[in-house]
Amino acid sequence: MELDDLILVSVDDHVVEPPDVFEGRLTGRAAERAPFVEKLSNGRDVWMFEGNALPNVGLNAVAGRVPEEYGIDPLAFSEMRPGCYDIDARIADMDANGVLGSLNFPSLAGFTGQLFSTCPDKDIAIDLLRAYNDWHIEDWCGTHPGRMIPLAVPPIWDPQLMADEVRRTAAKGCHAVTFSENPSKLGLPSWHSDHWDPFLAACVETSTVICLHIGSSSETVMTAIDAPIDTMITLQPMNIVQAAADLVWSPVFRKFPELRIALSEGGIGWIPYFLERVDYTYRHHKAWTNQDFGDQLPSEVFNEHVLTCFIDDAVGIEVRGHLNPAHLHWECDYPHSDSTWPTSPEMVAKMMHGVPDDEIDQMTHLNAMANFSYDPFAHIPREQATVGALRARALGVDTTPVARGTGKFQEEGIVTVLTLAERLGKG
Repeated sequence: MELDDLILVSVDDHVVEPPDVFEGRLTGRAAERAPFVEKLSNGRDVWMFEGNALPNVGLNAVAGRVPEEYGIDPLAFSEMRPGCYDIDARIADMDANGVLGSLNFPSLAGFTGQLFSTCPDKDIAIDLLRAYNDWHIEDWCGTHPGRMIPLAVPPIWDPQLMADEVRRTAAKGCHAVTFSENPSKLGLPSWHSDHWDPFLAACVETSTVICLHIGSSSETVMTAIDAPIDTMITLQPMNIVQAAADLVWSPVFRKFPELRIALSEGGIGWIPYFLERVDYTYRHHKAWTNQDFGDQLPSEVFNEHVLTCFIDDAVGIEVRGHLNPAHLHWECDYPHSDSTWPTSPEMVAKMMHGVPDDEIDQMTHLNAMANFSYDPFAHIPREQATVGALRARALGVDTTPVARGTGKFQEEGIVTVLTLAERLGKG
């Protein structure tokens, strides 16, 4: 397939919420208690909520910067590329990258909506959460029809409220919800309990995909207190294998045979051995562990229920025959440091060289359309959705990396590692 003929839909990007998220969406006490942006004396922007500063404005939002200035520090809005927080600028950046569609994970709310769960007044908390979801669906995703895949945030403190919110947002056209890869790390019941059943049932009823992003357990991979940050960056995607094992051995998929869960930003190259290992474990140990998958193997259960997602994974492409071809999805990860923006098409073309065109189409957009109830062609003719057509619309978009004078990431021993863990935990 020619590079310009690719159609790219990313199922993992991120939004840095603009300061006006809650404006006009709340009344009374909820409006008074809503998070707001405050500029500090050092020029840094922070969200304030319940009297606390949340240092996640622009966390890892490094798109458009020279690699020497990548890092995990928060940034002021003025230091970020506008595409991080402005929807019109985001669409322009997507055009420049030849990307048709995008699913965006939250920053302010946390990957699992942890922010709202910290509010002691749960009546206000649910009002804030619903206002946030309405902003995401109506403003961030609704401004440019056909370009965004909506993703809801759940009220994790109450599984029945979660079910209600899934149904409410599904009625608005949202069929994806973010959740935790390991809720027990958040002090909540695990996947092995029946606590989440109302939520899971609502997801099945509304054909809603549950997206588990790496880091959504609010726990950073730390091998040693003095290990370099490269260790964490290397291990973080593959660490989602823990969620994969938890899910396969839990009763979730046997109780909800239509449920679909995505392992977001987890990569795919590690999965074939994982599947081999769970089948070996089942065959050798089921007599005493009392596991019973009926006429299926654990690997078959995984491939039936789990959507897999990758950014740049040449090994995964080579071994894709072990995975469900209808469940493979490409990701861009804009605006984070792992992102392939603005050369995603070039990297996809290289990674998928020699792959049949029909399989490329599946991985780059058809699977995302089918699994996330997303139909961009209802709004945009297919011939205007290709890499070549989108980039032709973005000739005036400057993607040249800029330097703002920040030095390279500096190791600071225990302080750096602990601060990093704290910041990622809040994300």
